[in-house]
Amino acid sequence: MGYTLTEKILMKNTGKDSIKPGDLIIAKVDRVMVHDIFAPFVIEKFREMGFEKVWNPDKIVFVYDHLIPTSFIEDSRHHKIGDVFAAEQGIQAVHRVDGVCHQLMPELRYVTPGQVAFGTDSHTTTYGAVGAFSTGIGYTEMAAIFGTGQLWLKVPPTIKFIINGELPEGVYAKDIILRILGDIGADGATYKAMEFGGSTIDSLSIAGRMTLCNMAVEAGAKAGVIAPDDKTFAFSGVDASEYQDLKSDPDAFYEKVIEYDASQFKAVVACPSNVDNIKDVEELIGTTIDQGFIGSCTNGRLEDLEIAARILKGRKVAPYKKLIVTPASKSIYAEAARNGIIGILVEAGAIVNPPGCGLCCGRSGGIVSDGERVIATNNRNFLGRMGGPKSEIFLASPATVAAAVVEGKIVDPKKYLVKA
Repeated sequence: MGYTLTEKILMKNTGKDSIKPGDLIIAKVDRVMVHDIFAPFVIEKFREMGFEKVWNPDKIVFVYDHLIPTSFIEDSRHHKIGDVFAAEQGIQAVHRVDGVCHQLMPELRYVTPGQVAFGTDSHTTTYGAVGAFSTGIGYTEMAAIFGTGQLWLKVPPTIKFIINGELPEGVYAKDIILRILGDIGADGATYKAMEFGGSTIDSLSIAGRMTLCNMAVEAGAKAGVIAPDDKTFAFSGVDASEYQDLKSDPDAFYEKVIEYDASQFKAVVACPSNVDNIKDVEELIGTTIDQGFIGSCTNGRLEDLEIAARILKGRKVAPYKKLIVTPASKSIYAEAARNGIIGILVEAGAIVNPPGCGLCCGRSGGIVSDGERVIATNNRNFLGRMGGPKSEIFLASPATVAAAVVEGKIVDPKKYLVKA
């Protein structure tokens, strides 16, 4: 019996000759990330455990993204505590204004194929897009890693999703993962690895693959993984010859295999207030919205801003409606500015925020009030996630969001994308 991609990564990490779901292993950590909300708690636990020096300052990354720009008086305290600790421990990788942690970790090549990484945020699963095993943990576990460089975990079983064919016009990676969530449910992959493969996945950009792996956790997954290919190797800046075995064996055992024909996918929306409450866009046409949001670690990348600009060019955000745009990183923002995307969005009436989490986590940058309805590209639509507990959150692709703010209501984005 062969091994899955997840099992191969964990075998390589631990030096084991064999491994199976349910085994308890001690992982040697390649990289960890702590964002600003959890920095003080990790540091406090680190000291409570009696540690004085971190195991390897070069493998620790601090990212200030949830509390940037600060919107409450106490926010700066988190940054100051992180800064003091980083200086004391010799941690050089501290990102204060560079973007969302889950964009930066792969973008800046902190996480590369075959690595094992952990972060103090559930959407750490994102890094599986470059062929890594990555998952979110709590601040107590992170404090233990700070002191030891190790963490025990249970080898998860794998569900394989095979998607072949060409996606229809107006359908994107976000629609794929939302459709999957609707099919298997918000608990359909609890403590399992979700592995994505097939010709459709091969054709996706790294950005699209990050969207899939990012939202794997919304099904309860321990990890989302995609085998690395030439796109991955170029993105991560690694030698492809060293990673040829980083893929599942033909005779690997999967708990379940689910196959899709890409041509059958449609633009979909996650309706309030659960990520698996999925409906086709055509069922929601005419549903009025008050605000749109394009951003987050799910869909704040360059191609997401590009598709929004394609729809909004020469058009305006509907009267009395708002569009908030938050690029996922400083480099994305800069590139979008250089190639005119930011100008198109601003001319259309969008409010462009500095890179960071912002509205996604209910902080600064467009909080919605009770009774308001927002359509957004982020990953969660729980009650109160983006503001008032009586507001409504619909999740969709950047194309669907852009089309909705043009008309002030949910529409099929395909009408704005049909090629002449």
